[in-house]
Amino acid sequence: MLISDKLTKGMNDQVGRELGASSQYLQLASYFARDNLRELAAFFFRQADEEREHAVKFVHYLVDTGGKVAIPQVMAAQDVASAEAGVQAALDGELKVTEQINDLSAIAAEDQDYAALRFLGWFSEEQVEEISTMTELLSVVRRAGDQLLLVEEYLSRRGEPHA
Repeated sequence: MLISDKLTKGMNDQVGRELGASSQYLQLASYFARDNLRELAAFFFRQADEEREHAVKFVHYLVDTGGKVAIPQVMAAQDVASAEAGVQAALDGELKVTEQINDLSAIAAEDQDYAALRFLGWFSEEQVEEISTMTELLSVVRRAGDQLLLVEEYLSRRGEPHA
């Protein structure tokens, strides 16, 4: 086995958190889709897909390094009270994921597991993009207030988000 039990457990926990984030993004996407806000819905559907892909990356890494995959129970998605609250929750979630990736990196460093550090480095870089994107979106949503069609216009002009 190329991976420690402690790091295996941490990565399995992260699989659950990534799947939970995917569920939360699906909840946000459906919130916006219900109001025919297609750009916002599409944005969060893409985010949901991306979080699931992250979970799968962790599963593949565990398999490749001989770690036992044990996917934990996934937390249920929370209701969305408003566009601003939903995007704020998304930003808060991305900040939390950054802490979690840093914690996993600390375990890998302690284990002198340089392959895991390299693997986790990709996620660290990804988190910079995620936080930047959510911070930007939250700023736009706040400026738009109740006029979410302005956010729709912004997203349509912006093109494919980099997150």
